[in-house]
Amino acid sequence: MPDQTKSPESGLQYLRQLIAEWKQSPMAEALNMRLIAADQGTATFEAFPSAQFYNPQRRMHGGYVATLLDSALGCAVQTVLPADEGYGTVELKVNFVRKLTAETGRILCKATVLHAGSRMQTAEGKVMDEAGKLYAHGSGTFLVYRP
Repeated sequence: MPDQTKSPESGLQYLRQLIAEWKQSPMAEALNMRLIAADQGTATFEAFPSAQFYNPQRRMHGGYVATLLDSALGCAVQTVLPADEGYGTVELKVNFVRKLTAETGRILCKATVLHAGSRMQTAEGKVMDEAGKLYAHGSGTFLVYRP
C-alpha cells in the first residue's frame, strides 16, 4: 500500500500512488492482474490468464473475469471520490461473450464511471485482448461510504 506519510488528497491520487509504487492487493497478485492506469472516472487493469485459473471445461473460470471487472469498476469509482471516502460493490453484472484461455495472452479491462452520485455510483467496463477483441463486458453499482 502507499506510504501513509504522503497522504493523498483524492481517490485518484491514491490509485496513482499504488501504480507508481508498484504495490497491488494480495488478490491482484494472486490472480496475476495489475492496475496500470487511473484517470478521472476511469481505471485500467491488465491481466495474464493462465491454466491455473481454468474451470473443469479448460476455460478461464468466470470468477476470474468477474474479479477483474469488479476491480476495474471499483477503481474507476474510487477515482472520483475524496481520499477519505470508500465504496463497496452492491451489484455486479457480467456478460461473457467469448471463450478466454491462457493462449489469449495479456488482456485489458477498462472501466468508466457512468453515474457519480453522492451515495451510489455506477460504472461499466470491457475485457479485451491487445487487438481489441471483446471477451466480456459488465457493469456495477457501488455504495459510497463516508467517514
